[in-house]
Amino acid sequence: MIFLALAGVAVYALVKVGKKASHSARQATARLATHVNAMGTGDAAEVERLRLDLRREVSMTRQHVDAAMQQGWGLGDLPQLMSELSRQAEVHDTQLGMYAQQRRVSPYVDHVTLDRLREHQAKLTAMCARIRADLLDSQVHHASTGIEELHARTELEIESRRRTVDPLDEIDELYRKTIQERRDPS
Repeated sequence: MIFLALAGVAVYALVKVGKKASHSARQATARLATHVNAMGTGDAAEVERLRLDLRREVSMTRQHVDAAMQQGWGLGDLPQLMSELSRQAEVHDTQLGMYAQQRRVSPYVDHVTLDRLREHQAKLTAMCARIRADLLDSQVHHASTGIEELHARTELEIESRRRTVDPLDEIDELYRKTIQERRDPS
């Protein structure tokens, strides 16, 4: 009975792992197909390149926002906006994929829809670029504050480590020179 229960748990676990692996394999296959299709020419390949560009932009922006959150920066509503932007990018990616698929299958071209898809992709990638630029500006500002403080501390430390000349030693040295000059008339 115990072996039967263990076998049932093992089968359940294998089914769960298999489902996850299947899901991951489907995603990897879809991404690979997008990369392969983007290497071609024509409208469908251009749309696939737009998909890849959008995915890259959203991924980079998400990484920047996550890094800023881990460093404890005050981001306000930016993380929520980023998740909304990610969801919208996924919807747009799906739309681009459907258009590319239709374009590969059908010889009829819908230029109006393609122009709208390009416009939406440009807006989404521009938003990502603006978010990253703002985060980079904040990072540079934070770093410059630290650099200025470090520079000031370094200058103080270097100055404190310098051997200060004792004025009495200087007077003694001048006195010795004048005495020696008096002894050597040449």
